[in-house]
Amino acid sequence: MPQMAPINWLFMFIYFLILFYILMNLIYFNFLKKNKNNKLNKILMKNYNKFI
Repeated sequence: MPQMAPINWLFMFIYFLILFYILMNLIYFNFLKKNKNNKLNKILMKNYNKFI
């Protein structure tokens, strides 16, 4: 297929855009969750130590 219809390019563009969006969200939320969990765990441990 040397020539592709414009609608095919549109579908390909949308498909790769969605893939890129999902990948970025997964990476971003994974890093965010790891950082937040580490901070929350430290804070909770400190609070528990104070209470005890």
